[in-house]
Amino acid sequence: MTIIMILLAVMGGATLSIQAAINGQLGSKVGVFKSAFLTFSVGALVTGLLIFFFEPKHALTLMDVPKWQLLGAMFGVPYIVIMVLAVQRIGTAVATVAVIFGQLTMSMLIDNFGWLGNEPIPFSMSRLGAIVCLGIALFFIYSSSRTIAAKEKTFGQAAIKD
Repeated sequence: MTIIMILLAVMGGATLSIQAAINGQLGSKVGVFKSAFLTFSVGALVTGLLIFFFEPKHALTLMDVPKWQLLGAMFGVPYIVIMVLAVQRIGTAVATVAVIFGQLTMSMLIDNFGWLGNEPIPFSMSRLGAIVCLGIALFFIYSSSRTIAAKEKTFGQAAIKD
């Protein structure tokens, strides 16, 4: 079951990259906030249908849970807006790896300290290695993107002069 959950999480990550690339293009044409609004509107509609048809009954409702847990919904807004802006400027790969770097770093802090009601999972050298490796990956992906962009800019200027 663990392998299935990992594979589903990888698939979820893949869909986020597709969403970021599409939203970046859409945001450049219609605006960042309209793109984000469309994402949340369609998401709310689809999720509403999923709740109506598939959600089992639970002992608690959204009104019964601790109110701080409702704040989780607010964190999707900056993510979508930032990704729409970032993808347009730095590309999907760099933006996605940067997001994953931020997710991994914050996740390890949450795990280590048991924040937000989660069971503590101590920090370790292998976890530090993971952050370092991802930071290095971000550096190389960003560096290669800058190198390619600089070459294209130089080539484009040379073609204009000819």
